[in-house]
Amino acid sequence: MNKLQKRQIVLDTETTGMNITGVHYLGHKIIEIGAVEIINRKLTGNNFHVYIQPNRIIEQSAFLIHGISNDFLLNKPKFINIVNNFLNYIKGTELILHNANFDISFIDYELKLLNMNFPLIKNICKITDSLSIARKIFPGKKNNLDALCLRYNIPVNRNTHSAILDAKILAKIYLLMTLNQEQINFSNLIKNDNLIDYKIKHNPCLSKLLKNANPIEINNHEIYLKNMIKKSGKCIWKEKLSIKH
Repeated sequence: MNKLQKRQIVLDTETTGMNITGVHYLGHKIIEIGAVEIINRKLTGNNFHVYIQPNRIIEQSAFLIHGISNDFLLNKPKFINIVNNFLNYIKGTELILHNANFDISFIDYELKLLNMNFPLIKNICKITDSLSIARKIFPGKKNNLDALCLRYNIPVNRNTHSAILDAKILAKIYLLMTLNQEQINFSNLIKNDNLIDYKIKHNPCLSKLLKNANPIEINNHEIYLKNMIKKSGKCIWKEKLSIKH
C-alpha cells in the first residue's frame, strides 16, 4: 500500500449472548463478523463477512436482537477455520468499532480459547471507539446507531441487527462524524489544486453537503464586492481570489 494511503476497517460482531463488562465466565461466543474497508476515506467494497458456528446455544434474548438461529449456524465454519483470514484482513489497520471494548473483548476471548499464542487485537491494530466520538459531538444524547442514523439522515431498513449491515451503517456515520478531522499534508498533496476541489475529491461525504452557488447568487456576490470597492477603495477578496462563473 502507498505510504500516503490510510486503511481503516469498520467492524461489528454478533454473539450468542451478552457478557457483563467483557467478563467471559458465561462462555458466550461470536457468531457473525462484519467488516468494511475504508481507504483514504473512501468505501472500497473490499469487505469481510462471515458467520461462525459457536458450538453453543444462542440465548433467546440475543436471538431477538440479531435473528440468527442455531440451525442456521450448523454448517458454518468455526472460529479456528476463519481466524487467519480475519487477522490478515485487519492487521496493521485502524479498527473502528461502536462501543469497542465489547467487540474487542469477544475477539480476544476467541483468540485465547484457540491456545495458539495469537496476539491481542490492540497489539496488531489501532482501536478507535466511534461511540466515544459520538458522545463528544452529542453529549447527553442517545448515541446508538439508530439515533445517529436519524441525526445524520441516513436511511435504515432493518428489523434485526446484522454485523455486516451495522458495519456499513457505522462506516457512513463515522465518515460524517469525522468530516472536519481530515489532516492534509499541503506540501505533498496540494500544489496548484483548489482546496475545496481536493477535499471533495478525497471525501465522498463532503460532496453531498457542498452545493455550488447558482447564477443569481454569484451575481449578488459580485454586486456586493463592487459595493465594497466603491465604499472602501479596495477589496481583498477581489485581489486574492479568482471567482469562477
